[in-house]
Amino acid sequence: MKRIDQVGDDGFSARSLLDGVSAGVVNGQPSRADESVHGLPGLLTRQESPDNLEYPFWSLDSFLVPNNQFFVRNHFSVPPLDSKSWRLSVEGVVAKPLKIAYDDLLKMPAHNMPALMECSGNGRGFLKTHQVGVQWELGAVGTAEWTGVRLSDLLDLAGVMDGATEVVLEGADRGEITDPSPKSHGVIHYARSLPLIKARQPEVLLAYKMNGQALPPAHGYPVRAVVAGWYGMASVKWLTRIVVTDKPFHGFFQTFQYSIWKQESGLRSLAPVTDIPVKAAIARPMSGETIPAEEPYRVFGAAWAGEADVAKVEVSTDGGKMWDAAKLIGAATPYCWRFWEYQWRKPTAGKVTLMARATDSKRRVQPMERDNNLRDAVIYHVLPVEAEVM
Repeated sequence: MKRIDQVGDDGFSARSLLDGVSAGVVNGQPSRADESVHGLPGLLTRQESPDNLEYPFWSLDSFLVPNNQFFVRNHFSVPPLDSKSWRLSVEGVVAKPLKIAYDDLLKMPAHNMPALMECSGNGRGFLKTHQVGVQWELGAVGTAEWTGVRLSDLLDLAGVMDGATEVVLEGADRGEITDPSPKSHGVIHYARSLPLIKARQPEVLLAYKMNGQALPPAHGYPVRAVVAGWYGMASVKWLTRIVVTDKPFHGFFQTFQYSIWKQESGLRSLAPVTDIPVKAAIARPMSGETIPAEEPYRVFGAAWAGEADVAKVEVSTDGGKMWDAAKLIGAATPYCWRFWEYQWRKPTAGKVTLMARATDSKRRVQPMERDNNLRDAVIYHVLPVEAEVM
C-alpha cells in the first residue's frame, strides 16, 4: 500500500473511507456542537491566550476532519506571517545552506498524504492524578489530508554532511514560559528535533495545504511540518528554520516538556516523546449518555497506531469482564485512524461501563492501566465510558 502519493495520483481515497457514517442526530445526540468559538464552529475552548481548542470527539462522522473543526494546539500566540515575505532557512551541518521562499517551495515536487495528528496530552483530563497542562478530553486528535514537499528533498538540496544526527525544526511562534513550572527564563521559539533517519522518511512533509486549502493561520500558515506516525508536538507549525546538527538537541520542548521517563541498564532518564502507540477511543456513546434499554445500539469510535496499522478492536460493555470483536470500517490507511463499530444487540437497564481496546499490526495491545512513567503525556491506556441504559 502506498504511504504517500504524488499530487494527482489516485493512490488513496480518504474521503470515501467512511461510507455509511451519518451526520445529523445520533442516538439522540447532535452530531456537531452548536456553539461557535473564535470563528471555529463546534470547537470546545480548553484554554485562551493562547487558544487551545478541542474537537468534540462524540460528533465524529468524517474520515477527514474539516479545517474549521480540527483541534488547535498553541503554546504561544499565532505569529503574523505572510507567504510573500516568508522564508525558510536550512542551515547547520550542511554543505550548501539554503533560504527558500514560498514560491520556490511550490515549484518543488508536491505530495499528498492523509495523516492523523494527535496532541500527546490528548486525554489528560481523564488522568486520576491531576497533571499540569491543557486538560484535553478525547478530541485533541484528527485526520487531515496534507499537501507539501518532503523534508528529505530539502535536506538533499542542502547536502547533509557526514556526522549529522538530528534535524531541528523551529517555528516563528515565540514567548516566555512563566507558569506553570518549569520556566523558560527568557523568550524562546517553539522547536523540536527529529532523528535524521526519521527526517528522511517519505512521511515527513513540509505542508502548505490542509484538506486541499492553504493552511489556516491556527494550523501553521504558510508552512508547517507534518511528521506522520508521531505525536503532534513534532509537527512544528509556522516553520521558519531547519537546523541540521551533529549532537542531540536539548531544547525546552524536547526535555522539560514532551518527555517521559525510561529505564535502561538500571538507569532512569528522560527521553523525548516520539511515536504514537496503539489506541482505540469511543466516540458514541458519549460519557453520561442515556441509552434505550432492549434496543440495538451502535457503539462507534476510531482507533489508530502511529507507524503501525490497526489490526483489531474489541469492545466491552461490562467494565472489561467480557470482550467482543468490533467491526473495522473500510481499509487501513497508513498513518491514519480507522473507524470501527460494534452492534450492541440488547442493552440491559442499569449503569454500564463501556471500553474499547485496540491491537496493532505489530501485535501490541492497548494497556488497561496507566503507566506513570509517561508523566503528563502519551495517554493511551483504555479509558472507560460511563453511560446509563434505561
